[in-house]
Order: sequence, then C-alpha cells, then structure tokens
Amino acid sequence: MEEGGPQSPPGEGGGEYQRRLGTRQTQMIAIGGTIGTGLFLGAGTAISKAGPSLLVWYAVAGAVVFLVVRALGELLMYRPVSGSFADYAREFLGPFWGYATTWTYWIMWVTTGMAEITAAGQFVRYWYPDFDQWKTALIALVVLTCANLISVKIFGELEFWFAMVKVTAIIGMILIGLGVLILGFGDAGDTASVSHLWADGGVAPHGVWNSLMTLQIVLFAYLGVELVGVTAGETKDPEKNLPRAINTLPFRFGLFYIGALTVILSVVSWSEFQPGTSPFVAAFTKIGIPAAAGIVNFVVLTSALSSCNAGGLYATARMLRTAGLNGDGPKGLARLTANGVPRTALFASALVMASGVAINAIDPEHAFTYITSVSTGGAVLVWSVILVTHMRYRAAVRDGRAAASPYRMPGAPYTNWLALAAFAFVTVLIAWNADTRVSLYVIGAWILLLVAGYGLRRTRTPGSPEAAAPGRPA
Repeated sequence: MEEGGPQSPPGEGGGEYQRRLGTRQTQMIAIGGTIGTGLFLGAGTAISKAGPSLLVWYAVAGAVVFLVVRALGELLMYRPVSGSFADYAREFLGPFWGYATTWTYWIMWVTTGMAEITAAGQFVRYWYPDFDQWKTALIALVVLTCANLISVKIFGELEFWFAMVKVTAIIGMILIGLGVLILGFGDAGDTASVSHLWADGGVAPHGVWNSLMTLQIVLFAYLGVELVGVTAGETKDPEKNLPRAINTLPFRFGLFYIGALTVILSVVSWSEFQPGTSPFVAAFTKIGIPAAAGIVNFVVLTSALSSCNAGGLYATARMLRTAGLNGDGPKGLARLTANGVPRTALFASALVMASGVAINAIDPEHAFTYITSVSTGGAVLVWSVILVTHMRYRAAVRDGRAAASPYRMPGAPYTNWLALAAFAFVTVLIAWNADTRVSLYVIGAWILLLVAGYGLRRTRTPGSPEAAAPGRPA
C-alpha cells in the first residue's frame, strides 16, 4: 500500500510518493497559497468600487474559505492522500464526483497557469519592453517544469522562497505604513490617518450594494488556499503539520489581507485608487519610496511564478495521477519516477499549459477571456464539493462506515450549509454582473463536457463495475 496515497495498480509503475515536504516548506506553501496577484493587483479595482468596506468582505470571504479548509482538514486526518478532495469525493459521493472533481481542479489550475505565465511575460516587459512576452512565458514554464521534475523537495524549496518574497513585501508595507501613521515620516506623513477608513465619503461610499458586488472578486483572491490538501501525500508527519498549517489560516488572513489593506487605506485615501492599479504601488509612491513600481512588479512576478509552480504544475500533476489510478484517465498517468515524481502527468499538464504560450504569441488579450473563466466557476464547484463530501463523511462516521477523524470541523453540518449558502449567493452576484456572467456560461459548458466524457468512459468499459476508491467501505 502506498504511503499517503492510493495503492498503485500492479505492474503500472505506480510506485510511492515520498514524504519530503518538511514543516518549514508546508507552512510556507500554505502561506503562499493565501497570497496571490488578487491582493497585489486585483485589490486596487475592488477598493475603487467598495472603498474601506472592502475590509469587511475580505473578513467574510476569509471566514467562509477557512470553513472549507477546516472541512478538508478533517478529511485529510481521516486519510491523508495526495489525491485529496477528489479521492474523498469518489469515496463518499460516488465515482462520477471523483471524476468530475479531478478534472475540474485540473482544468482550473491549468488555465490559471496559462494566465500566470502570460502575466509573467507582461511583468518582465516592465524592465525589458522589447522582449517578447511569449518567450518569458516559455522560459518560465520550462524552468518550473524541470524543477518539479527533479523532486518534490525542489518544488517545496522554490515555493518556500516564492512565498518568502510575498510575505516580506506585505510585512514591509505594514511596518512602513505604521511608521508613517505613528511617526509621520515620509511624503504621506501629513495626510495619513486612520480616519480615511470612514471620513472620505463613508465606509461604503458607493452604497452597500455596489460594495457587496466586490465579494466575488474578494472570494477568488483566496484561490489556492486548498493547495495544502494536495500536499498531504508528500508531507512529513501530516498529522502534525497539516492541522498546524490550517489552524494558522485566520491569523494569516488577518495579517496579509485585512492588516495590509487597513494600513494601506489609512495611508492613502480610497478615493486615490484606480482600477487596475496595485494598491501597493499607490501606497509606496505616496510614501515616497523610490522605485515603488519596480519593487511591486518584482513581487507580483514572483506571485505569478508561484501560482504556476504550485497550482499549474504541482497540483495538476497530482490530480492527473489520481485520474490514472482511479481509471478516470490513461493508466500511464499513474507512474512515478524513482524520486516519487509523477513525470508523465507533469509533462501532460506542462504540454497543455504550453498551448497558452502559443495563444500568448497570437492574441493573449482575447483568447484568455473565456479560458480563465473556468477558474472562477471551478473554484466554487471544487470548494462546494469539499463541503458536501465532508457532510457525507460525517454521516458515514455516524453509521460506523468510516473512522472518525481526530481533527474535527467546528459547527458541522451547520457551518457547511453556511458556507454553501455563501457560495450560492456569490453565484447570484456573478450572474447579476454582465462582466462576470460569462463564467457561468463557460462552467455550464464544462459540466456538459464532463457528463459526456464520463458517459464515454463508461461506454468503453461496458459491464465493468465502478471501482471503489481506496478506503471506501464495501
């Protein structure tokens, strides 16, 4: 039996994952998963629409996402596997849901990876405007693929330093901002004040409804927080390290999102932010820090590479291997190298992401509009599946069909329903806004494609029973 993962079918070269992600790396992967370009870039647009009330929505969204990860944490302690929520969905919801979750999470991160390597090309052009952005995208993809190919330890080390850059930038902004507010130094010393949080037109200057419409932007800034679950099969001492990483989420949300934005909105009035402008650039510039734009550009470049590395390559390769193990994809995807790397699955994900390089060279602005919409709808689907799977797991525990987990989600099943209601409400907001409604059309088409693919899969193996997931009660 494979440690921390499903048993590999005999003769397929499945092998075993190797637990090489230590406490330091697991913690920083969890931290890096909560900090993305949504904060460094996207928050500027949200601030211009919601004003200081944006802080409320970051707190609400953080609480909802924390419930999702706590539900996942209980499942992880029941049976730590690298297939994570896809394996649990297969076990407690049925084969179709394992299949659908695997491929939805895969396409969600592959398309996000395409967008991130495109963004990396754009960020590099800040310093080298004549360098074709598709070349940067290709170089980044090759380097990150090679790093993932060597061993999971190299992946973990890369993610550690990517996360360190982001954390350092945020903590630096908070400390400098507090210095401006308390000591009054810098160009913003005379105007910086916490009264900016309520005095410049009110907490919600454009009205509560317009403020509420930013909740969808805020929620998806947390995309990637579930990555800690994908590392379960390769984490040293998961019983200790995974709960520790999950339990610190509220602190990280409070510091990196709410804390940083509170300081920024106190140093710079919300009215000075413009859509598409990084709030960090605006704050650094207002304070008078030289090369503010260049500093933030480097941090955002790091954030894009981190997202491509962790979600676009690492997570997608593990999900493809799960598909190979469970018969939801070609059996060759299940193979591991001697270093415990799912090489075939990694190459498959990288190859699909490479198509983004080609699209990038042709027409990146329009081609990615519909592709990246899958990430938006995919996140709601995957997070919702985690919550429903957790409720079915609890039912199995009550019926004596599954072992109880030592790490329990508080308030379940009421907290599950609360989070599901929040996702339903966000879906309504997405449908309400014409600019975001396209994501619902795309995810609807994706669901039809999943159903058709699953039907074709069963047609090719008529009469064969669906294999139960590892650990699934008979």
